[in-house]
Amino acid sequence: MKISYKPLWKTLIDKNMSKKDLRLQAHLTTNHIANMGKGEHISMPTLIKICETLNCYISDVIALVPDDAS
Repeated sequence: MKISYKPLWKTLIDKNMSKKDLRLQAHLTTNHIANMGKGEHISMPTLIKICETLNCYISDVIALVPDDAS
């Protein structure tokens, strides 16, 4: 299984926010945003900050997908 951040990108669209807005409001680094854009793992505390900032559930930020799915 791997992590997909597609739910996060949809949540940002639904909330009319840009990645930059999220980065600034959640006090993330540009590396956090870049890593998510590449589908790389980020820490649980970072995921929690994102959920708190967006006032959403973890399922609105990440999804688990099989390794062979795109």
